[in-house]
Amino acid sequence: MKQIRFLDVGWTYQALAPKMDAAVKRVLESGWFILGDEVEAFEKEFALYTGAKHCIGCGNGLEALELVLRAAGVGPGDEVLVPSNTFIATWLAVTRTGASIVPVEPVESTYTMDPQKLEAALTPATKAIIPVHLYGQPADMDPIMEFAARHNLFVLTDAAQAHGAVYKGRMSGTLGHAAAFSFYPGKNLGAFGDGGAVTTMDDEIADKVRKIANYGSTEKYVHDSLGFNSRLDEIQAACLRVKLDKLDNWNWTRKTIAAIYLEGLKDTPLVLPVVPEHIQSVWHLFVVRCKDRDALIRHLAENKIEAAIHYPIPPHKQGAYKDMAGLSLPISEAIHREVVSLPMGPHMNEEDARRVVDVIKAFFK
Repeated sequence: MKQIRFLDVGWTYQALAPKMDAAVKRVLESGWFILGDEVEAFEKEFALYTGAKHCIGCGNGLEALELVLRAAGVGPGDEVLVPSNTFIATWLAVTRTGASIVPVEPVESTYTMDPQKLEAALTPATKAIIPVHLYGQPADMDPIMEFAARHNLFVLTDAAQAHGAVYKGRMSGTLGHAAAFSFYPGKNLGAFGDGGAVTTMDDEIADKVRKIANYGSTEKYVHDSLGFNSRLDEIQAACLRVKLDKLDNWNWTRKTIAAIYLEGLKDTPLVLPVVPEHIQSVWHLFVVRCKDRDALIRHLAENKIEAAIHYPIPPHKQGAYKDMAGLSLPISEAIHREVVSLPMGPHMNEEDARRVVDVIKAFFK
């Protein structure tokens, strides 16, 4: 019986090996490894892909978030509205600026930030909002942006899982004042190591992000502001350029698999993902909810199918945020108790997806 892997990063190299080898060789032969032609070309290509005016490569997704927050002037004494249901990097970026986190519960059906809960979270100290496009699905951005405009708040979208996602005809990366992407290997557009990027329409934010990410410098050995080192590597940029050409095709494969899951599992007790008509998810993850999660994962494993949990512990229950452990965030807590991520990625085919469906149906018989 074939093993159906939850994720297969190595497959992406095998599928593109000749082009990948040529890209890496091109960088090695150039002798230029930091902030060279490959990064510049990728930034232009990814900006064009997302529809953003600017793209700035950086070290990883967490740093992309932090860079934008710092460029927007977020710091000690400020509060940032952040989803209660997200990967901890979203929270860490706020903490690293010295600002305070104000968790906002999600819409339970979509898992993304609930715009209706923003008003109750607002205080005079609120400076910014970070909606997360979780699992590949954009948050409901229009009401969030309207709320932000009324209260003069900066909106940074966490698009780490949403490369190519669309909200009302607009691409992820252009839905807020700026967006942060991760190119962690498991992402829809993943490097072969760490990497990240910021996209924005705002000239001032773009200039500040570039400066902060390069030691606070725009001229070599001249540092007129505090910064740090967060740069996209030339080799990773070269590989990302190769993968960017395949991103839409690979996202289409994900959508095909998701469609098989949605149709095949609709009559099971699982709670399935809900995608509003105005959104095109790129299905970074296909997340269901199951009351007996552990038993389902064991059943899948017994049938050589890998599953995962995104995420088992909500941020406010992590040791890193033990001062928030007493918060009551029941929607997020319920989600984290039950979620299961089914295998998803371009390494799969339709036959694999149907087998996953059949094995899950057998679990409920």
